[in-house]
Amino acid sequence: MKRERVWVIAAVVVVIAAVTWIVWPSSDAEPRSRQYKETAACLLTDDKGLNDAGAAAVWAGMQKASEQTLVRVQYLTVTGAQTTANAETFLGTFTQSKCAVILAIGTAPTQAVPQVAPRFPNIRFVTVGGGAAGANVSAVTGDAAAFQQGGHDAVVAAAAQS
Repeated sequence: MKRERVWVIAAVVVVIAAVTWIVWPSSDAEPRSRQYKETAACLLTDDKGLNDAGAAAVWAGMQKASEQTLVRVQYLTVTGAQTTANAETFLGTFTQSKCAVILAIGTAPTQAVPQVAPRFPNIRFVTVGGGAAGANVSAVTGDAAAFQQGGHDAVVAAAAQS
């Protein structure tokens, strides 16, 4: 009887070990985190940030495109005085952050783009809801759907550059 009990316990241990080995996750499993490209697409908003419906639409388009292209997206909100000069400093931050494309929405950010863009001809700028086009500046006008599409297209363009 004692010998049978030892065999039963040994059999149970072997079954548990086999089941554990079968269900144990493989080391070649796909990583769960996204592996983003070095390229980034960046959004500069006024002091309303993503609470502004237009900025939220642009950001939604950027995020959707980021999932498809693995281009990193980020945004900054102009804090402090809502002036062109202050917005220029925030744009300057993005020019040093591997942003292939910089989108600007809001009065101060869009007014700062023509001041900054000529100094960075290798970066594409997009003004959303206002502002004029230029050599490396595009303008997106229209409604929230156009803003969302503009954000999406800018990220896709950044992906094409990487």
